[in-house]
Amino acid sequence: MSRFALLYMGCEGQTRKIMERIAYCLTQAGHDTFVISITDLKDNFSLELFDGVIVGGSIRYGKHHRECSLFIKQYSDQLSSLPSYFFSVNLTARKPERRDPHNNRYLQKFLKQIPWTPDRVEVFAGALLYTQYRWVDKQMIRLIMKLTGGPVDITQNTEFTDWKRVKNFADQLDQDFQEKSHPAAAFQKESSKNYSSIDVH
Repeated sequence: MSRFALLYMGCEGQTRKIMERIAYCLTQAGHDTFVISITDLKDNFSLELFDGVIVGGSIRYGKHHRECSLFIKQYSDQLSSLPSYFFSVNLTARKPERRDPHNNRYLQKFLKQIPWTPDRVEVFAGALLYTQYRWVDKQMIRLIMKLTGGPVDITQNTEFTDWKRVKNFADQLDQDFQEKSHPAAAFQKESSKNYSSIDVH
């Protein structure tokens, strides 16, 4: 059994919800998971107790949270020594062309600013939770939505997260980790699969 640290930084709970779904998928695949907000980590926290790590962070007004950046800078050496993954949660990803990590400028800008290169990155659309925002945030986000063609009814919440995409990401992490941990077995499995596809007459 492998142990994963699943660390997130968000505001209204959608990033935590996504991370918990990933944890569920990894648990189903036989891994042990530890899910916690970055802001709840103790001073003596260490990634050395884990076999892999997943970091998830949301965006507010075009930037990932400062706490997420500070965590990555503080733990960059440990992050780089483990199989490590990152996903960004933002509302621009509600548009199909912005779900591609290479086309999401918020993610690409963030990756250039941090001293860590994750093994895999992903982008998920978040949720527009008008009823949970402060009055000022509600008005600002409504204006942004109006400019970008999003929902503007402040009495309604809208979830844009594609949960099938979240599951696919978790499945890919499991596969990546298995290949890193057991490269010989992964090669044998792939070779067997390729051999079985040969049409023999």
